Amino acid sequence: MPLGDTIQKLENNPLEHNGTLLEKRNGPSKLAVKLAYIESYGCQMNFADSEVVASILNGEGYEITDNLKEASLVLVNTCSIREKAEQTVRKRLEYFNSIKKEKTDMTVGVLGCMAERLKHQFLEEEKIVDLVVGPDAYKDIPNLLQEVAQDREAVNVLLSKEETYGDIAPVRLNSNGVSAFVSITRGCDNMCTFCVVPFTRGRERSRDPKSILEEINDLASKGYKEITLLGQNVDSYLWYGGGLKKDFIKATSLQQKTALRFENLLELVAKSHPKIRIRFSTSNPQDMSVEVLKVMKQYDNICKYIHLPVQSGSNAILKKMNRQHSREEYMKLIDTIRELLPNCGISHDMIAGFPTETEQDHHDTLNLMDYVKYDFGFMFAYSERPGTLAARKIEDDVPEPIKKRRLSEIIEKQQEHSRFRTEQYLGQTVCVLVEKESKRSTTHWSGRTTQNTVAVFPKGSYQIGDFVEVKITDCTSATLLGEAVGISESV
Repeated sequence: MPLGDTIQKLENNPLEHNGTLLEKRNGPSKLAVKLAYIESYGCQMNFADSEVVASILNGEGYEITDNLKEASLVLVNTCSIREKAEQTVRKRLEYFNSIKKEKTDMTVGVLGCMAERLKHQFLEEEKIVDLVVGPDAYKDIPNLLQEVAQDREAVNVLLSKEETYGDIAPVRLNSNGVSAFVSITRGCDNMCTFCVVPFTRGRERSRDPKSILEEINDLASKGYKEITLLGQNVDSYLWYGGGLKKDFIKATSLQQKTALRFENLLELVAKSHPKIRIRFSTSNPQDMSVEVLKVMKQYDNICKYIHLPVQSGSNAILKKMNRQHSREEYMKLIDTIRELLPNCGISHDMIAGFPTETEQDHHDTLNLMDYVKYDFGFMFAYSERPGTLAARKIEDDVPEPIKKRRLSEIIEKQQEHSRFRTEQYLGQTVCVLVEKESKRSTTHWSGRTTQNTVAVFPKGSYQIGDFVEVKITDCTSATLLGEAVGISESV
Protein backbone atom coordinates (compact mmCIF):
# COMPACT_ATOMS: atom_id res chain seq x y z
CA MET A 1 0.00 0.00 0.00
CA PRO A 2 1.27 3.64 -0.68
CA LEU A 3 3.22 4.93 2.34
CA GLY A 4 4.20 8.35 3.61
CA ASP A 5 5.18 10.17 6.73
CA THR A 6 2.46 12.79 6.46
CA ILE A 7 0.52 13.85 9.53
CA GLN A 8 -3.25 13.96 9.46
CA LYS A 9 -4.62 16.42 11.98
CA LEU A 10 -8.29 15.79 12.43
CA GLU A 11 -10.55 18.72 11.81
CA ASN A 12 -12.66 20.35 14.46
CA ASN A 13 -16.14 18.85 14.87
CA PRO A 14 -15.82 16.07 12.26
CA LEU A 15 -18.92 14.34 13.60
CA GLU A 16 -21.20 16.42 11.45
CA HIS A 17 -21.53 16.32 7.66
CA ASN A 18 -24.07 18.45 5.80
CA GLY A 19 -25.74 19.23 9.13
CA THR A 20 -26.38 15.59 10.03
CA LEU A 21 -24.89 13.95 13.13
CA LEU A 22 -23.16 10.71 12.14
CA GLU A 23 -24.28 7.59 13.99
CA LYS A 24 -22.79 4.26 14.99
CA ARG A 25 -24.74 1.32 13.62
CA ASN A 26 -25.90 0.34 17.08
CA GLY A 27 -27.45 3.71 17.78
CA PRO A 28 -26.82 7.46 17.98
CA SER A 29 -23.62 8.89 19.42
CA LYS A 30 -23.62 10.24 22.94
CA LEU A 31 -23.28 13.95 23.53
CA ALA A 32 -19.61 14.86 23.10
CA VAL A 33 -18.27 16.57 26.22
CA LYS A 34 -14.57 15.59 26.17
CA LEU A 35 -11.96 16.44 23.58
CA ALA A 36 -9.61 14.01 21.82
CA TYR A 37 -6.82 14.76 19.35
CA ILE A 38 -5.58 12.13 16.85
CA GLU A 39 -2.58 12.08 14.53
CA SER A 40 -2.18 9.36 11.90
CA TYR A 41 0.97 8.22 10.14
CA GLY A 42 1.76 5.78 7.36
CA CYS A 43 -0.57 3.85 5.11
CA GLN A 44 -4.18 4.45 4.13
CA MET A 45 -5.27 1.65 6.46
CA ASN A 46 -4.01 3.66 9.45
CA PHE A 47 -6.04 6.69 8.41
CA ALA A 48 -9.12 4.48 7.98
CA ASP A 49 -8.50 2.92 11.41
CA SER A 50 -8.37 6.40 12.97
CA GLU A 51 -11.90 6.96 11.68
CA VAL A 52 -12.99 3.78 13.48
CA VAL A 53 -11.27 4.97 16.67
CA ALA A 54 -13.00 8.36 16.38
CA SER A 55 -16.37 6.58 16.17
CA ILE A 56 -15.60 4.52 19.28
CA LEU A 57 -14.52 7.65 21.16
CA ASN A 58 -17.63 9.49 20.00
CA GLY A 59 -19.67 6.75 21.65
CA GLU A 60 -17.80 7.46 24.88
CA GLY A 61 -18.61 11.16 24.85
CA TYR A 62 -15.54 12.50 23.06
CA GLU A 63 -15.45 15.13 20.35
CA ILE A 64 -12.43 15.23 18.03
CA THR A 65 -10.45 18.47 18.04
CA ASP A 66 -7.59 19.80 15.93
CA ASN A 67 -6.28 21.79 18.90
CA LEU A 68 -3.73 19.59 20.65
CA LYS A 69 -3.42 21.74 23.75
CA GLU A 70 -7.13 21.68 24.56
CA ALA A 71 -7.41 17.86 24.31
CA SER A 72 -7.56 15.62 27.37
CA LEU A 73 -6.83 12.55 25.22
CA VAL A 74 -4.05 12.50 22.61
CA LEU A 75 -3.68 9.44 20.36
CA VAL A 76 -1.04 8.71 17.72
CA ASN A 77 -1.85 6.06 15.12
CA THR A 78 1.53 4.75 14.12
CA CYS A 79 3.42 3.06 11.29
CA SER A 80 6.34 0.62 11.61
CA ILE A 81 7.04 -0.01 7.95
CA ARG A 82 10.15 2.22 7.98
CA GLU A 83 12.54 3.46 10.65
CA LYS A 84 11.95 7.10 9.65
CA ALA A 85 8.24 6.80 10.45
CA GLU A 86 9.02 5.44 13.93
CA GLN A 87 11.55 8.20 14.57
CA THR A 88 8.96 10.81 13.62
CA VAL A 89 6.45 9.30 16.06
CA ARG A 90 9.00 9.29 18.90
CA LYS A 91 9.72 12.97 18.34
CA ARG A 92 6.01 13.72 18.45
CA LEU A 93 5.62 11.74 21.68
CA GLU A 94 8.44 13.76 23.23
CA TYR A 95 6.60 16.93 22.25
CA PHE A 96 3.30 15.64 23.66
CA ASN A 97 5.03 14.86 26.95
CA SER A 98 6.43 18.37 27.14
CA ILE A 99 2.84 19.62 26.95
CA LYS A 100 1.70 17.00 29.42
CA LYS A 101 4.08 18.36 32.05
CA GLU A 102 2.07 21.57 31.99
CA LYS A 103 -1.30 19.86 31.54
CA THR A 104 -1.38 16.98 34.02
CA ASP A 105 -4.84 15.73 33.06
CA MET A 106 -3.72 14.79 29.53
CA THR A 107 -3.66 11.10 28.56
CA VAL A 108 -1.28 10.11 25.73
CA GLY A 109 -1.77 6.87 23.82
CA VAL A 110 -0.10 4.99 20.97
CA LEU A 111 -2.22 3.05 18.48
CA GLY A 112 -1.44 0.85 15.49
CA CYS A 113 1.62 -0.99 14.29
CA MET A 114 4.24 0.56 16.59
CA ALA A 115 2.00 -0.23 19.55
CA GLU A 116 1.80 -3.83 18.44
CA ARG A 117 5.52 -4.12 17.72
CA LEU A 118 6.92 -2.42 20.81
CA LYS A 119 4.21 -3.49 23.26
CA HIS A 120 5.30 -2.81 26.88
CA GLN A 121 8.41 -0.85 25.94
CA PHE A 122 6.48 2.41 25.72
CA LEU A 123 4.92 1.89 29.15
CA GLU A 124 7.63 0.18 31.17
CA GLU A 125 11.01 1.17 29.73
CA GLU A 126 10.51 4.58 28.20
CA LYS A 127 7.41 5.59 30.20
CA ILE A 128 6.35 8.10 27.55
CA VAL A 129 2.73 7.02 27.08
CA ASP A 130 -0.22 6.01 29.25
CA LEU A 131 -2.04 3.81 26.74
CA VAL A 132 -0.94 1.24 24.15
CA VAL A 133 -3.49 -0.27 21.75
CA GLY A 134 -2.84 -2.63 18.83
CA PRO A 135 -4.77 -2.54 15.51
CA ASP A 136 -7.22 -5.28 16.56
CA ALA A 137 -8.01 -3.89 20.03
CA TYR A 138 -9.61 -0.51 19.37
CA LYS A 139 -12.96 -1.57 20.84
CA ASP A 140 -11.14 -2.01 24.15
CA ILE A 141 -10.15 1.67 24.33
CA PRO A 142 -13.03 2.60 26.71
CA ASN A 143 -11.89 -0.10 29.18
CA LEU A 144 -8.25 0.92 28.83
CA LEU A 145 -9.10 4.55 29.56
CA GLN A 146 -10.65 3.37 32.81
CA GLU A 147 -7.41 1.53 33.61
CA VAL A 148 -5.49 4.77 33.01
CA ALA A 149 -7.88 6.66 35.31
CA GLN A 150 -7.15 4.11 38.04
CA ASP A 151 -3.39 4.40 37.45
CA ARG A 152 -3.09 0.85 36.15
CA GLU A 153 -1.24 -0.44 33.08
CA ALA A 154 -3.38 0.09 29.99
CA VAL A 155 -2.19 -2.11 27.14
CA ASN A 156 -3.96 -4.40 24.67
CA VAL A 157 -2.04 -5.54 21.64
CA LEU A 158 -3.72 -8.90 21.16
CA LEU A 159 -4.23 -9.89 17.55
CA SER A 160 -7.64 -11.19 16.47
CA LYS A 161 -8.76 -13.87 14.04
CA GLU A 162 -12.20 -12.29 13.61
CA GLU A 163 -12.10 -8.51 14.15
CA THR A 164 -12.87 -6.44 11.04
CA TYR A 165 -14.72 -3.50 12.68
CA GLY A 166 -17.57 -4.19 10.26
CA ASP A 167 -20.07 -3.16 12.96
CA ILE A 168 -18.53 0.31 13.41
CA ALA A 169 -19.59 3.22 11.21
CA PRO A 170 -16.41 5.31 10.84
CA VAL A 171 -16.48 9.02 11.61
CA ARG A 172 -15.12 10.68 8.44
CA LEU A 173 -12.16 12.73 9.58
CA ASN A 174 -10.62 15.61 7.67
CA SER A 175 -13.10 14.75 4.94
CA ASN A 176 -13.81 16.75 1.80
CA GLY A 177 -17.20 15.04 1.60
CA VAL A 178 -16.21 13.58 -1.77
CA SER A 179 -13.82 10.65 -1.23
CA ALA A 180 -13.80 7.98 1.48
CA PHE A 181 -12.00 4.78 2.44
CA VAL A 182 -13.92 1.56 3.10
CA SER A 183 -11.88 -1.26 4.63
CA ILE A 184 -12.69 -4.72 3.28
CA THR A 185 -9.85 -6.89 4.65
CA ARG A 186 -7.45 -6.83 7.59
CA GLY A 187 -4.09 -8.48 8.12
CA CYS A 188 -1.71 -10.15 5.70
CA ASP A 189 -0.67 -13.75 5.00
CA ASN A 190 2.27 -12.84 2.76
CA MET A 191 5.45 -13.18 4.77
CA CYS A 192 7.70 -10.80 2.82
CA THR A 193 11.02 -10.86 4.64
CA PHE A 194 11.28 -7.05 4.88
CA CYS A 195 7.78 -6.40 6.22
CA VAL A 196 6.39 -6.15 9.77
CA VAL A 197 2.70 -6.07 8.75
CA PRO A 198 1.97 -9.81 9.31
CA PHE A 199 3.33 -9.43 12.84
CA THR A 200 1.60 -6.14 13.67
CA ARG A 201 -1.76 -6.74 11.95
CA GLY A 202 -2.09 -10.50 12.09
CA ARG A 203 -3.52 -13.06 9.70
CA GLU A 204 -5.72 -12.15 6.78
CA ARG A 205 -9.49 -12.07 7.18
CA SER A 206 -12.26 -10.46 5.16
CA ARG A 207 -15.20 -8.33 6.16
CA ASP A 208 -18.84 -9.30 5.74
CA PRO A 209 -19.95 -7.96 2.32
CA LYS A 210 -23.30 -6.90 3.77
CA SER A 211 -21.60 -4.46 6.17
CA ILE A 212 -19.39 -3.19 3.33
CA LEU A 213 -22.41 -2.43 1.14
CA GLU A 214 -24.23 -0.80 4.06
CA GLU A 215 -21.30 1.53 4.66
CA ILE A 216 -21.10 2.44 0.97
CA ASN A 217 -24.88 3.01 0.83
CA ASP A 218 -24.53 5.39 3.77
CA LEU A 219 -21.71 7.26 2.03
CA ALA A 220 -23.76 7.50 -1.16
CA SER A 221 -26.70 8.95 0.78
CA LYS A 222 -24.36 11.63 2.14
CA GLY A 223 -23.21 12.64 -1.34
CA TYR A 224 -19.81 10.98 -1.56
CA LYS A 225 -18.61 10.54 -5.15
CA GLU A 226 -15.63 8.19 -4.77
CA ILE A 227 -14.98 5.10 -2.64
CA THR A 228 -11.64 3.32 -2.17
CA LEU A 229 -11.91 -0.33 -1.13
CA LEU A 230 -9.01 -0.82 1.24
CA GLY A 231 -6.88 -3.68 2.50
CA GLN A 232 -3.32 -4.93 2.73
CA ASN A 233 -4.20 -7.29 -0.16
CA VAL A 234 -7.63 -6.42 -1.55
CA ASP A 235 -7.38 -9.07 -4.28
CA SER A 236 -7.23 -11.70 -1.54
CA TYR A 237 -10.73 -10.77 -0.36
CA LEU A 238 -12.62 -13.98 0.41
CA TRP A 239 -15.89 -14.15 2.30
CA TYR A 240 -17.20 -17.61 3.11
CA GLY A 241 -19.10 -16.75 6.28
CA GLY A 242 -16.23 -15.44 8.39
CA GLY A 243 -12.84 -16.65 9.54
CA LEU A 244 -9.25 -16.54 8.40
CA LYS A 245 -8.46 -16.92 4.72
CA LYS A 246 -6.05 -19.75 5.51
CA ASP A 247 -8.93 -21.73 7.04
CA PHE A 248 -10.99 -21.67 3.83
CA ILE A 249 -9.82 -25.21 3.08
CA LYS A 250 -11.76 -26.32 6.18
CA ALA A 251 -14.98 -24.68 5.00
CA THR A 252 -18.00 -26.76 4.00
CA SER A 253 -18.56 -27.56 0.34
CA LEU A 254 -21.50 -25.13 0.32
CA GLN A 255 -19.34 -22.36 1.81
CA GLN A 256 -16.64 -22.97 -0.76
CA LYS A 257 -19.16 -23.02 -3.60
CA THR A 258 -20.88 -19.78 -2.55
CA ALA A 259 -17.77 -17.89 -1.40
CA LEU A 260 -17.50 -14.27 -2.49
CA ARG A 261 -14.16 -13.25 -3.99
CA PHE A 262 -12.82 -9.80 -4.75
CA GLU A 263 -14.05 -9.70 -8.34
CA ASN A 264 -17.56 -10.53 -7.04
CA LEU A 265 -17.47 -7.81 -4.39
CA LEU A 266 -16.08 -5.28 -6.88
CA GLU A 267 -18.90 -6.01 -9.31
CA LEU A 268 -21.54 -5.81 -6.56
CA VAL A 269 -20.33 -2.36 -5.51
CA ALA A 270 -19.99 -1.07 -9.08
CA LYS A 271 -23.48 -2.30 -10.00
CA SER A 272 -25.08 -0.87 -6.86
CA HIS A 273 -23.61 2.62 -7.34
CA PRO A 274 -23.00 3.39 -11.04
CA LYS A 275 -22.61 7.13 -10.31
CA ILE A 276 -19.83 6.63 -7.76
CA ARG A 277 -16.20 6.05 -8.70
CA ILE A 278 -14.74 2.88 -7.23
CA ARG A 279 -11.01 2.53 -6.50
CA PHE A 280 -9.13 -0.18 -4.62
CA SER A 281 -5.76 -0.55 -2.94
CA THR A 282 -3.46 -2.38 -2.46
CA SER A 283 -3.01 -5.25 -4.94
CA ASN A 284 -0.37 -7.96 -4.70
CA PRO A 285 0.87 -9.29 -8.06
CA GLN A 286 0.38 -12.95 -7.17
CA ASP A 287 -3.21 -12.32 -6.01
CA MET A 288 -4.53 -10.20 -8.87
CA SER A 289 -6.69 -12.27 -11.19
CA VAL A 290 -7.78 -11.82 -14.78
CA GLU A 291 -11.36 -11.88 -13.46
CA VAL A 292 -10.72 -8.64 -11.57
CA LEU A 293 -9.36 -7.01 -14.72
CA LYS A 294 -12.42 -8.14 -16.70
CA VAL A 295 -14.75 -6.58 -14.10
CA MET A 296 -12.72 -3.36 -14.29
CA LYS A 297 -13.14 -3.33 -18.06
CA GLN A 298 -16.88 -3.99 -17.85
CA TYR A 299 -17.80 -1.13 -15.49
CA ASP A 300 -16.99 2.48 -16.38
CA ASN A 301 -17.24 3.63 -12.76
CA ILE A 302 -14.39 1.34 -11.65
CA CYS A 303 -11.30 3.51 -11.95
CA LYS A 304 -8.71 2.39 -14.47
CA TYR A 305 -5.86 2.47 -12.02
CA ILE A 306 -3.94 -0.26 -10.18
CA HIS A 307 -1.33 0.14 -7.47
CA LEU A 308 0.84 -2.92 -8.05
CA PRO A 309 3.90 -3.09 -5.76
CA VAL A 310 6.84 -4.97 -7.25
CA GLN A 311 9.64 -4.01 -4.78
CA SER A 312 12.48 -5.14 -7.09
CA GLY A 313 13.13 -6.06 -10.72
CA SER A 314 15.64 -8.77 -9.82
CA ASN A 315 14.59 -12.40 -9.46
CA ALA A 316 17.41 -12.99 -6.98
CA ILE A 317 16.20 -10.15 -4.73
CA LEU A 318 12.52 -11.07 -5.15
CA LYS A 319 13.36 -14.55 -3.89
CA LYS A 320 15.19 -13.17 -0.85
CA MET A 321 12.25 -10.88 -0.20
CA ASN A 322 9.98 -13.96 -0.30
CA ARG A 323 7.81 -12.26 -2.89
CA GLN A 324 5.49 -14.82 -4.46
CA HIS A 325 6.08 -13.66 -8.01
CA SER A 326 9.00 -13.60 -10.40
CA ARG A 327 10.11 -10.78 -12.66
CA GLU A 328 8.69 -12.66 -15.66
CA GLU A 329 5.33 -13.30 -13.98
CA TYR A 330 5.05 -9.64 -13.05
CA MET A 331 5.81 -8.54 -16.61
CA LYS A 332 3.23 -10.99 -17.95
CA LEU A 333 0.64 -9.49 -15.60
CA ILE A 334 1.54 -6.02 -16.85
CA ASP A 335 1.06 -7.27 -20.44
CA THR A 336 -2.39 -8.63 -19.51
CA ILE A 337 -3.37 -5.33 -17.90
CA ARG A 338 -2.24 -3.39 -20.98
CA GLU A 339 -4.18 -5.76 -23.24
CA LEU A 340 -7.46 -5.62 -21.31
CA LEU A 341 -7.17 -2.03 -20.02
CA PRO A 342 -4.97 -0.10 -22.47
CA ASN A 343 -5.37 3.23 -20.67
CA CYS A 344 -4.91 1.88 -17.15
CA GLY A 345 -2.68 3.85 -14.78
CA ILE A 346 -0.18 1.71 -12.88
CA SER A 347 1.92 2.68 -9.87
CA HIS A 348 4.45 0.79 -7.78
CA ASP A 349 6.39 0.42 -4.54
CA MET A 350 10.16 -0.04 -4.94
CA ILE A 351 12.90 -0.76 -2.43
CA ALA A 352 16.48 0.27 -3.20
CA GLY A 353 19.44 -1.44 -1.55
CA PHE A 354 17.85 -4.61 -0.17
CA PRO A 355 20.54 -6.81 1.47
CA THR A 356 22.86 -8.53 -1.03
CA GLU A 357 21.56 -6.34 -3.89
CA THR A 358 24.26 -6.05 -6.58
CA GLU A 359 24.64 -3.46 -9.33
CA GLN A 360 23.16 -6.01 -11.74
CA ASP A 361 20.13 -6.47 -9.45
CA HIS A 362 19.72 -2.70 -9.39
CA HIS A 363 19.97 -2.48 -13.19
CA ASP A 364 17.33 -5.23 -13.43
CA THR A 365 15.03 -2.94 -11.44
CA LEU A 366 15.71 0.04 -13.72
CA ASN A 367 15.15 -2.21 -16.73
CA LEU A 368 11.79 -3.37 -15.37
CA MET A 369 10.79 0.24 -14.85
CA ASP A 370 11.65 0.96 -18.48
CA TYR A 371 9.45 -1.97 -19.51
CA VAL A 372 6.41 -0.84 -17.51
CA LYS A 373 6.82 2.95 -17.55
CA TYR A 374 4.80 3.45 -14.38
CA ASP A 375 2.60 6.51 -13.96
CA PHE A 376 4.09 7.14 -10.52
CA GLY A 377 5.57 5.25 -7.61
CA PHE A 378 6.54 5.12 -3.95
CA MET A 379 10.27 4.56 -3.63
CA PHE A 380 12.38 3.94 -0.53
CA ALA A 381 15.84 2.90 0.54
CA TYR A 382 15.80 -0.39 2.46
CA SER A 383 15.24 0.07 6.19
CA GLU A 384 15.85 -2.96 8.39
CA ARG A 385 12.86 -3.63 10.62
CA PRO A 386 13.47 -5.52 13.88
CA GLY A 387 11.69 -8.86 14.08
CA THR A 388 11.43 -9.45 10.34
CA LEU A 389 13.06 -12.46 8.71
CA ALA A 390 15.41 -10.20 6.75
CA ALA A 391 16.62 -8.59 9.98
CA ARG A 392 17.18 -12.00 11.58
CA LYS A 393 18.67 -13.88 8.64
CA ILE A 394 20.16 -11.46 6.09
CA GLU A 395 22.97 -9.04 6.82
CA ASP A 396 22.16 -5.45 5.84
CA ASP A 397 25.32 -5.27 3.75
CA VAL A 398 24.58 -2.50 1.23
CA PRO A 399 26.28 0.72 2.41
CA GLU A 400 24.03 3.73 2.95
CA PRO A 401 25.71 5.87 0.24
CA ILE A 402 25.03 3.11 -2.31
CA LYS A 403 21.42 2.80 -1.15
CA LYS A 404 20.95 6.54 -1.53
CA ARG A 405 22.57 6.61 -4.97
CA ARG A 406 20.43 3.72 -6.22
CA LEU A 407 17.30 5.31 -4.78
CA SER A 408 18.15 8.57 -6.56
CA GLU A 409 18.51 6.70 -9.85
CA ILE A 410 15.15 4.99 -9.32
CA ILE A 411 13.49 8.32 -8.53
CA GLU A 412 15.08 9.97 -11.56
CA LYS A 413 13.89 7.10 -13.76
CA GLN A 414 10.36 7.39 -12.35
CA GLN A 415 10.26 11.14 -12.96
CA GLU A 416 11.17 10.48 -16.58
CA HIS A 417 8.38 7.91 -16.92
CA SER A 418 5.84 10.06 -15.08
CA ARG A 419 6.52 12.86 -17.54
CA PHE A 420 6.11 10.42 -20.43
CA ARG A 421 2.71 9.33 -19.06
CA THR A 422 1.36 12.83 -18.44
CA GLU A 423 2.41 13.98 -21.89
CA GLN A 424 0.16 11.30 -23.39
CA TYR A 425 -2.82 13.36 -22.19
CA LEU A 426 -1.90 16.55 -24.07
CA GLY A 427 -4.80 17.51 -26.32
CA GLN A 428 -7.12 14.94 -24.75
CA THR A 429 -10.29 15.65 -22.79
CA VAL A 430 -10.53 13.73 -19.50
CA CYS A 431 -13.10 13.39 -16.72
CA VAL A 432 -11.87 14.92 -13.46
CA LEU A 433 -13.56 14.61 -10.06
CA VAL A 434 -13.12 17.94 -8.28
CA GLU A 435 -11.70 17.27 -4.79
CA LYS A 436 -10.20 20.50 -3.44
CA GLU A 437 -8.73 23.88 -4.19
CA SER A 438 -5.34 23.81 -5.88
CA LYS A 439 -2.42 24.25 -3.46
CA ARG A 440 -0.82 26.80 -5.76
CA SER A 441 -3.82 28.88 -6.80
CA THR A 442 -7.05 29.87 -5.08
CA THR A 443 -8.62 30.34 -8.52
CA HIS A 444 -8.11 26.71 -9.59
CA TRP A 445 -9.61 23.35 -8.66
CA SER A 446 -7.63 20.15 -8.20
CA GLY A 447 -8.94 16.65 -8.85
CA ARG A 448 -8.01 13.28 -10.28
CA THR A 449 -8.67 11.36 -13.45
CA THR A 450 -9.79 7.74 -13.46
CA GLN A 451 -6.08 6.84 -13.78
CA ASN A 452 -5.40 8.67 -10.48
CA THR A 453 -3.46 11.48 -12.20
CA VAL A 454 -3.89 14.92 -10.63
CA ALA A 455 -5.43 17.57 -12.88
CA VAL A 456 -5.76 21.32 -12.21
CA PHE A 457 -8.05 23.77 -14.01
CA PRO A 458 -9.72 27.19 -13.46
CA LYS A 459 -12.66 27.04 -11.05
CA GLY A 460 -15.26 28.72 -13.22
CA SER A 461 -18.70 27.85 -11.84
CA TYR A 462 -17.76 24.30 -10.86
CA GLN A 463 -17.89 22.95 -7.32
CA ILE A 464 -16.15 20.31 -5.20
CA GLY A 465 -17.77 16.96 -6.04
CA ASP A 466 -18.47 17.78 -9.69
CA PHE A 467 -17.33 15.46 -12.48
CA VAL A 468 -15.87 17.86 -15.05
CA GLU A 469 -14.63 17.35 -18.60
CA VAL A 470 -11.21 18.98 -18.83
CA LYS A 471 -9.15 19.50 -21.99
CA ILE A 472 -5.46 19.05 -21.17
CA THR A 473 -3.26 21.83 -22.53
CA ASP A 474 -0.06 21.40 -20.52
CA CYS A 475 1.53 19.15 -17.91
CA THR A 476 4.35 18.55 -15.48
CA SER A 477 5.67 15.12 -14.54
CA ALA A 478 3.02 14.89 -11.80
CA THR A 479 0.13 17.14 -12.83
CA LEU A 480 -2.16 17.77 -15.80
CA LEU A 481 -3.13 21.37 -16.56
CA GLY A 482 -6.20 22.22 -18.59
CA GLU A 483 -9.45 24.06 -19.22
CA ALA A 484 -12.92 22.86 -18.26
CA VAL A 485 -15.29 22.25 -21.16
CA GLY A 486 -18.39 21.21 -19.20
CA ILE A 487 -19.95 18.85 -16.69
CA SER A 488 -19.20 15.21 -17.46
CA GLU A 489 -21.99 12.70 -18.01
CA SER A 490 -19.66 9.87 -16.96
CA VAL A 491 -17.60 9.30 -13.83
